[in-house]
Amino acid sequence: MAVHVASPRIWSRDLQKAWSTWGSRLCSQSSSSTQPSHHPRTQAEKAKRRQAREKAILSSDVNDPGLLWSDKEKITYTAALVPGEKKDTTLPFPQSYSPEYVEFGWYQWWEKQGFFSPEQHNPEKIHLTPHAVDKYFSFCIPPPNVTGTLHLGHALTVAIEDALARWRRMQGCKVLWVPGCDHAGIATQSVVERKLMREQGKCRRDYSREEFLKQVWRWKDEKGDEIYHQLRKLGGFSSAVTEAFVRLCDSGLIYRSEALVNWSCALEWTQRSCLAGLFCLFPVISRKWKGEVAVSTTRPETMLGDVAIAVHPDDPRYKDLHGKHCRHPFTERLLPIITDSMVDVTFGTGAVKVTPAHDHTDFLLSQRHSLPRLTGVKRFDARERVITALMERKLFRGKKEHPMSLPICSRSGDVTEPLLKKQWFVRCQEMGRKAVQVSERALNVWLHQVEIMPIDWCISRQLWWGHQIPAYRVTLENSKDTEEQEQWVWGRSAAEARQRAAVKFGVNPDAITLTQDPDVLDTWFSSGLFPFAMLGWPQQTEDLKQFYPNSILETGSDLIFFWVARMVMLGRELTGQLPFKQVLFHSLVRDKYGRKMSKSLGNVIDPLDVISGVSLERLQEKVREGNLDPRESVVAMEAQKKDFPKGIPECGTDALRFALCSYKAQGEDISLSVSHVLSCRHFCNKMWQTVRFTLATLHDASLPTSLTYPLSGMDRWICWRLYSTVQQCERGFQSYELHTVTSALHSFWLHSLCDVYLVNREKQVAVSVLYHCVSISLALLSPIMPFLTEELWQRLLPYADSDGTSRSLCVQPYPKTSQLEHWCFPKEEADFSLVQEVVRVARLLRAQCQLTKERPDCERTSSFC
Repeated sequence: MAVHVASPRIWSRDLQKAWSTWGSRLCSQSSSSTQPSHHPRTQAEKAKRRQAREKAILSSDVNDPGLLWSDKEKITYTAALVPGEKKDTTLPFPQSYSPEYVEFGWYQWWEKQGFFSPEQHNPEKIHLTPHAVDKYFSFCIPPPNVTGTLHLGHALTVAIEDALARWRRMQGCKVLWVPGCDHAGIATQSVVERKLMREQGKCRRDYSREEFLKQVWRWKDEKGDEIYHQLRKLGGFSSAVTEAFVRLCDSGLIYRSEALVNWSCALEWTQRSCLAGLFCLFPVISRKWKGEVAVSTTRPETMLGDVAIAVHPDDPRYKDLHGKHCRHPFTERLLPIITDSMVDVTFGTGAVKVTPAHDHTDFLLSQRHSLPRLTGVKRFDARERVITALMERKLFRGKKEHPMSLPICSRSGDVTEPLLKKQWFVRCQEMGRKAVQVSERALNVWLHQVEIMPIDWCISRQLWWGHQIPAYRVTLENSKDTEEQEQWVWGRSAAEARQRAAVKFGVNPDAITLTQDPDVLDTWFSSGLFPFAMLGWPQQTEDLKQFYPNSILETGSDLIFFWVARMVMLGRELTGQLPFKQVLFHSLVRDKYGRKMSKSLGNVIDPLDVISGVSLERLQEKVREGNLDPRESVVAMEAQKKDFPKGIPECGTDALRFALCSYKAQGEDISLSVSHVLSCRHFCNKMWQTVRFTLATLHDASLPTSLTYPLSGMDRWICWRLYSTVQQCERGFQSYELHTVTSALHSFWLHSLCDVYLVNREKQVAVSVLYHCVSISLALLSPIMPFLTEELWQRLLPYADSDGTSRSLCVQPYPKTSQLEHWCFPKEEADFSLVQEVVRVARLLRAQCQLTKERPDCERTSSFC
């Protein structure tokens, strides 16, 4: 099966080049990395940019007045309404648009009516959707972490995906859209630990594992429920994880081995990620050569674990030392002098010590040259002792400043250390090779990087929160089980593991003691199963048969190798198929200072606050209630004061969705502005006033609304503009470029329908044309602005030439150009270009001269101006 990328711009040469870098990190730069980071410049630049942004936020000489707005009248739906029942749209039409009034009740009615259910396509219900087609459209929401509530970055994902789901449903497809919530092992446990320390002064070790997990479940239930509430407002997994682990172990794709991991000493789990280091020069006495070798190191504390000295084979300074030995200054151990091209001749003296148990590069050297691996004492204690001992023996040759890349734990801020530890690994090469064989085009480019990678994916995490690894250490009666000779089995349950162990070792099951691995699986392992596990796998459910593979995956471009590639490999291996047919990447959402929206920075904006409005005081309370670092809290609250001095106004769901979809999703990162959302609310009010005028016109008119051939030039022109808009919406949705859809509809509604047609209409002829222009454009907007369009469409429904089967706009057929070809008048477009220019200039002059309705000497103008 072929996998195609949704937009040709997504997979450019630049992205393919970028994947050549990302692919090389796929297996190694998970949170349990087995290879060091080699991007000190990038890390340093990030730190510099972060400091500059914080300075800009904290500085007082900022002229930006922030978001300014005036309160709008709030109108509420006051009629009695049982949840799930349909609103009464025969009530008087309010004078102005109010999001709270419009959005009230519709979602509950949609859910109760089952409009979102794929079962709408069942034979007994097919009369309700006569435009249904024999096609399905399925996809899943990238599971947000349960570390807090959703922010506008998540809202972008939801807005895009819900719009696509609604569009396909209106096309008659059988649609299944599954939300999820990721357990986020490292992030969630870190958040809960900070919360417990702040509120109770306790750390994880003060609880038993079971007691601590109760605390995490309490947090998860609180935040998980809030996330699902947010998903609604915006529009049995464990057995699958166990099954996947067992199957991959049985096939030899998961194995246990000793390797280096990046260990967070503060948190006691595996981590990843510039500081300054030192050169410490010390001599090593050669056994058969009079003199010394000055060795460069930034880690003198690891000397006790040294097993060799490495030089470059082409370095002329050490030609005579190849194959010889040196004596360790402390242990008197003989250290071989090895040659390897990995040594940088420009680093220090060109001779480096090899400490396999404390450095990723050294670990690879030990594998190449069959060197032993030794562990030592605690790092900072060892550093002082080693330097003191070198000075006492007069072997210390000085130190100098040396910039270096130093990995920092993203959760604790502590320096991470390479630690030699036995872990569970996934063989990526074999799965990558299989995925490459069935994929095409750009997907093949980055999967090929997985196929050729020599380093596998470590899936062990030293956490308590997460899917505990279903592997068991076996202890037999009268056996001496040591770390070097440990024996393991795995199973779907402890009972199954015991039976496997009995067969494997040929003993009675009662003679076996099993101890389950206390580690949990990497979050990305379970997340990689989501496209098929959500449908009931490993059972062959009807949902799995109908909706797998998924039609598309829509996600952020920052998850290409963390999530996308792993879903492809695991899906191909465990189901025999690629998990999705297309991949659509959207850009990252950043704040006005260019920072990625992140809970750890406190710069996130809750979409519900944009929808319903929020005061500055409440925004600041949320920051104080969070688990932020004290400095980050100060920066976050200062940014809020500058950006939202009066808080955030009520914008409504439709305005937020329209604003999010109006950004170009594929390309540069999105710097989201709440003022842009506010302008979209003004557009909602323009739509409200237009329909209000249309209803008044329909009420006064005696002419039917059935579609007739437009007679006047003005009618033909607006019909042509509508036809062109339908065409642009079709193309935009087909290419997943929603910004072209919003642009086309915004332009049609404001600049064609309101600015020209309603100002220059011929009343007696335009009634049916006006009705169809408004109702069709509402249908075009429905996937993106579902609440407002439903409210307005239901108001227009009594005037429709309907067969009585119309229930909701969200299940009506999406307009097609093939149905409006009789409204194609390209000649009228050329004739009216002059009219549009005159109107544009007139409006510009009116604004410049400040002509308003209050000035009696002004020419009376339409309310649509």
